[in-house]
Amino acid sequence: MPLLAVNCSVPVAYPDYTHCPPASRPPPVAPPHHRYKKPVRRSSGSVRRAPPNQFYSPPAARRPQPAACRAMAASASRTLSLPCRRPGLLRPRPQLARLAASPLPPSCRLRTFSTTISSLSQSGGSPSNSKFVYNVAASYIAKGYSYDPSTHVFHFNPYNRVQPPKPGREKSARPESGQDAFFVSRLGTNPGEVALGVADGVGGWMDSGVDPADFSHAFCDYMAAAAHEHKTGAAAKPLTARQLMQKGYEAVCHDPAIKAGGSTAIVGLLREDGTAEVANLGDSGFILLRSNGVHASSEPQTHAFNTPFQLSVVPPSMLLRAAAFGGAQLMDQPRDAEVTRHALRHGDVLVFASDGLWDNLFTQDILRIVNRTMAKLGAWTSTDVGIQVAPDLSPYTQVENKTPNPDDSSAQKPSARPVVTLQSLLAMEIVGAAKSASLNAKLDGPFSKEVKKYYPHEAWHGGKEDDICAVVVLVSEEQAPAKAKL
Repeated sequence: MPLLAVNCSVPVAYPDYTHCPPASRPPPVAPPHHRYKKPVRRSSGSVRRAPPNQFYSPPAARRPQPAACRAMAASASRTLSLPCRRPGLLRPRPQLARLAASPLPPSCRLRTFSTTISSLSQSGGSPSNSKFVYNVAASYIAKGYSYDPSTHVFHFNPYNRVQPPKPGREKSARPESGQDAFFVSRLGTNPGEVALGVADGVGGWMDSGVDPADFSHAFCDYMAAAAHEHKTGAAAKPLTARQLMQKGYEAVCHDPAIKAGGSTAIVGLLREDGTAEVANLGDSGFILLRSNGVHASSEPQTHAFNTPFQLSVVPPSMLLRAAAFGGAQLMDQPRDAEVTRHALRHGDVLVFASDGLWDNLFTQDILRIVNRTMAKLGAWTSTDVGIQVAPDLSPYTQVENKTPNPDDSSAQKPSARPVVTLQSLLAMEIVGAAKSASLNAKLDGPFSKEVKKYYPHEAWHGGKEDDICAVVVLVSEEQAPAKAKL
């Protein structure tokens, strides 16, 4: 990938997150076959795993209602089939604070697969005379590593070629994102349409000698390749976000290098006409910010507290042990993902991220960061009638060297030197704030509040150290020149 620099007249300073100490307190993790596992806090403040025989059931008031779940599941449309249907493993994972406001049990409410349509764009031009441009950047940091915003960043170029995934891909080629993985790719041959997603590997597989990062990174590689190779045109069938997730999952299931593993997933497709389709499975998620407000957000999908939906590959030996000695297994599939559709506007900001972000920053924290950054550079301006978006965002989002390089194979690799655009600055600010919050033992975040809600006697304080990955999209609407009438 060519080295690029931002063409921006406003000076930009990097946030200083380089002195973050390494992780010293691992999150509560249990072997994947445990149905419910409660984190146990030592007096010194660290967390240990509960003993293998220490099972518990959730309180009756919070236990899912089978009749309600069956009724909701029966009404859901299930259109996709999976040839390699393998049950998944349970993983203790944090639940977001926004889940507490729901009146229904998580497993019932989130299996409804609802589809919401946002209000139509009111940005000005008619759809026939305008096109949308998606400016994408990502930032990431693995748990236990110090965050350097100048290197832990990815800049998307739709003209870069996506390399076909190879079994047993070298781990050195991966970004330093730990068990989190992400991808960004153009959709087919159209550089104006983008496919992107985030996958969070199931950490519980480490107890079985499996590297969770192998599944999540291969999963994203396969989805990126499927999106890039998708045929477009009048006769081609449109690709959906759920189908893209299905293609990636099937490829992982048939990859001989992936013996076992699991991952949550959130996948988005951004169309040139300004529509976005998002498929979410698990507790990764996205948020759509518009004019200093939260316009839409995803809900985490969980079977119970600390147990998100997940795609898994389970080896036959583990299935035999589970059949012989018992143990709960999940059967989550891409068809279980909740799909939402949204109409985008000029100046919108979308954030796709793993639970490492949502467990440490509240929605209002993210909104505050985005509003401050957009206002500082002049992309958003506060007026008497509300927030106004700069008519032309290209000075903030485009780089100096825009010459396409189809032979550049570094599409998913971090930049060799700092390159700053508005979208990359947003990603760095968000991930840097989440990293700082995860190391703060005094300020309670969303994960801490959820633990206190379900387990009032647990002495959990501060943030939750985890891998953090965020993909940020800044939407720009450009008016196409009118055709001359003859």
